[in-house]
Amino acid sequence: MPSEFFEDEMIALPDSEGVAAEEEGDVAHYHFRLSKTLTRRIDQYLVDRVPYLSRNNVQRLIDEGMVKVNGRQVKASYKPKERDEIELVAPPKPVSELVPEDIPLDVVYEDDHLLALNKQADLIVHPARGKWTGTLVNGLVHYGRNWSTVNGNWRPGILHRLDRNTTGVMLVAKSDEAHWRVARQFENRTIQKTYMAIIHGVPEMLGDVIDLPIGKDRYVREKQAVRKVENGGRPAVTKYEVLETFETPPAIRLHTGDHPADRKNPPPAQRFALVKLTPKTGRTHQLRVHMAARGHPLVGDTMYGGHVFEHESLNFARQALHAFEITFVHPGTLETITLQAPLPPDMTALRDILRSSNSRSTESKV
Repeated sequence: MPSEFFEDEMIALPDSEGVAAEEEGDVAHYHFRLSKTLTRRIDQYLVDRVPYLSRNNVQRLIDEGMVKVNGRQVKASYKPKERDEIELVAPPKPVSELVPEDIPLDVVYEDDHLLALNKQADLIVHPARGKWTGTLVNGLVHYGRNWSTVNGNWRPGILHRLDRNTTGVMLVAKSDEAHWRVARQFENRTIQKTYMAIIHGVPEMLGDVIDLPIGKDRYVREKQAVRKVENGGRPAVTKYEVLETFETPPAIRLHTGDHPADRKNPPPAQRFALVKLTPKTGRTHQLRVHMAARGHPLVGDTMYGGHVFEHESLNFARQALHAFEITFVHPGTLETITLQAPLPPDMTALRDILRSSNSRSTESKV
């Protein structure tokens, strides 16, 4: 874990005895010790000490409890005193350019116009919120540099996204022309995407359409929720079809995630099902929110009520969601093309464990 003392800042701003900064994951930790009482507010002081943060940035961090003085939260108007110890948790300093990284890419299709890959779990698509390395884009820059520039330098070639822990097929454009042609299809909703998911419980109807608007959760910033349109929700439609149902294996254990909010969700239904999901719209977390709203959260999706699945041979702690297939008009040949990405090993193992408990199939198995 890197640690750095900024001696030049101590000389320029002699009101502090020292400042340390450590980067850990997606955040930076700062620690200041005051050598004299100040006449300015703490938000003004922190802007001077961490110049890449604006005053609005600092005030938001204070409101979110990311700034503490002597272990306690304070208001932006607080004026630091001699011997105060200030702790700040903030996004790390932005980098000026993308860093190429040798991240494995599972390419399922490639030509002069585009590339399709099978994204692995625990991989963010592009840099954001201080996560400047270790993303799919860093891997793409290492793989080659002939990507479209439509979305700017930080998202070369990126046409659409998958959540960090959602696996499956993704398209990347090589030329600006290919990007515009495929992006127009996404905009017009003529691209058909099919996902596979393993859910808690078995829906009463083995096939149905969920038409529920989705918007930001009122209480948790990272979450989405079913919201009325008049309260900020946007139309969202998902078609689902149950492919297999499973009894609960005797040798498994289900438990909540590490986040305190996970423990507030009701326990999920018994039994499990493999479902095919076809989104007609593309809202953030749409499939996860819709299935949870029906009482059938995805296995491992603790944010939306799913539980971690433990077996002697598997610990499944991410949402069991995979982008299995995509059908679109090829930007070069103008012919309809369908690409698939096989289930990842962890999701295949989860399905096989459940199958061992006498599954029932409603159509051919995946």
